[in-house]
Amino acid sequence: MKISALSRMIILCVLFVLSPLVSLAAQEIVKIGLNYPETGSYAKQGLDQRRAAELAVDEINAAGGILGKKVQLVYRDTKTNAKTAKANAVELYDKEGVPMILGGSASSEAIESGQVALQKNKLFFGTLTYSTETTGEYGHRHIFRECYDSYMAAKALESYLKKNFSGKKFFYITANYTWGWTTESVIRAASSTKDADMHPEVLTPLGATDFTKALEQARDSKAKVLVLSLFGRDMEIAVKQAYKMGLKKKMQIIVPNVNDDMAQGAGPEAMEGIVGTIPWIWSLPAANNYAKGISFVKNFEARYNRYPTTSGASAYVILYQYKEAVERAKTFETKAVIKALEGHKYIGVKDEQYWRDWDHQSVQTVYAVQCKKASEVKKSKYQQDYFKIINVMKGDDAAVDFKEWSEIRNVIGMPPTLDEFH
Repeated sequence: MKISALSRMIILCVLFVLSPLVSLAAQEIVKIGLNYPETGSYAKQGLDQRRAAELAVDEINAAGGILGKKVQLVYRDTKTNAKTAKANAVELYDKEGVPMILGGSASSEAIESGQVALQKNKLFFGTLTYSTETTGEYGHRHIFRECYDSYMAAKALESYLKKNFSGKKFFYITANYTWGWTTESVIRAASSTKDADMHPEVLTPLGATDFTKALEQARDSKAKVLVLSLFGRDMEIAVKQAYKMGLKKKMQIIVPNVNDDMAQGAGPEAMEGIVGTIPWIWSLPAANNYAKGISFVKNFEARYNRYPTTSGASAYVILYQYKEAVERAKTFETKAVIKALEGHKYIGVKDEQYWRDWDHQSVQTVYAVQCKKASEVKKSKYQQDYFKIINVMKGDDAAVDFKEWSEIRNVIGMPPTLDEFH
């Protein structure tokens, strides 16, 4: 069909009028990447990140967005795999044009995503990355960790372990990657069980489905403490198998980093009496009158008919922290946002935290917990009230200090400060 000269002119005029509007619409949106495990061993933790991130974005957009731009989340599935996380990060920064990515569950994912952020002069925030290496050996200017780390967890557990199990034999079953290694290392230091001959270990692959042989070795070792440096679905499987084998009657089980969805996956009987640590629990805000935390729990529950876990809480806080830093900097430019974050104190969903300027760790209160009796858990709403707090440690007492941090980096040839990554 032929188009008349008049029709062509009309079409060109319409395109001329709409073109700036389309451009303006694009300018009014800022994309933020969520690089999280939708599938794989840590999928439950990924789901809670997505839920909380979507809640935060809806709230932020309802209040006007960030510097007048509406936030659009762009999703990628890491599949609980570091190589996939790295490829996703490249795509999010290059093709989607995001200035910031949050996410990770396996610390290997977070470290790889952070390295891409460094190369691209962008930002990465770790929501669930407990390896000490994330902001330690692999720390740099472009990565921030909102959650605690395994060093902080070990410090919170130290007094409990020494009081109850000093001189006793430990046995370690450990996920064979960066988080597992560093978690085992710091728990050994906290419990004075560094001698691996006296206190043996078994390394297991991420995503294992059967821990029977490792648990049999633990049983036969006659150890009094079994440390499961396992996370997500791996931990659920191992704890259930340990329970069925009757190991809880013979030894105390320690899960250094635990959260609600892992406890629910293992079940109240299997989890009863297990000791671990956590940076946040859904019940804390109401118990301590943390207003922002109360609002978060209320809104999350209203939308999803369950309470948020610590991984969700971290994602929620990160989005608000990024928004506020951009607004303090009055720009999305990476260097300016980094400066607006460093040293900044904030109230997220609990008591005060701050972004430490020399390693970008969020320094915060840490809680050692013991799982409640199964009968209590079963009576609770959503059967989600698992944890009794047995120790509280302030962040500055729990976190690695600058001297030790810089010494560790010096050993592996990393710069003693983040400034060298400008």
